[in-house]
Amino acid sequence: MEGFYQLSKQYTGGNIVYMTLNRATDYIMVFLRIALGTAFLSAVADRFGLWGPYGQPNVGWGDFSRFVDYTGQLNWFAPTAVIPALAWAATCAEIVLGVALVFGLFTRVAAWLSGLMLLVFALTMTFALGVKAPLNYSVFSSCAGAFVLAAHGKYLLSLDALKRPRESSAE
Repeated sequence: MEGFYQLSKQYTGGNIVYMTLNRATDYIMVFLRIALGTAFLSAVADRFGLWGPYGQPNVGWGDFSRFVDYTGQLNWFAPTAVIPALAWAATCAEIVLGVALVFGLFTRVAAWLSGLMLLVFALTMTFALGVKAPLNYSVFSSCAGAFVLAAHGKYLLSLDALKRPRESSAE
């Protein structure tokens, strides 16, 4: 009974609130990780027409050629010959980062790289289209979320947690 008394004394008041908020934060990070990853994969699906043809509700591009044109609009400063390569590079990065985030594989690295990619995207949108465009599409918010995820460092319900169970699930 003495052990129970010490345990209950240890986890009362502020400690219970702290532990509850800590656990809630861990699960919020799971949601953030999956939301960022699926957003990347959804954007890629749109580029390849998987959400439907251009002109359908909620379809931004509908095919890859429209995405290449958009890439050229954002990267007005780049030579025309490199625009398709930039479009493919962004697409490949979003596939790799999206899959890594959804499954929680190399989560911290994927989150940092996602934050950097989103920051570059937000800045090119700002210079090409004005600051309202990245604000309307929550690019700065997504960028901040990716950096928060990278800084958190604890990734429940992920492949990373399976690789290092003590580190990923420790309180």
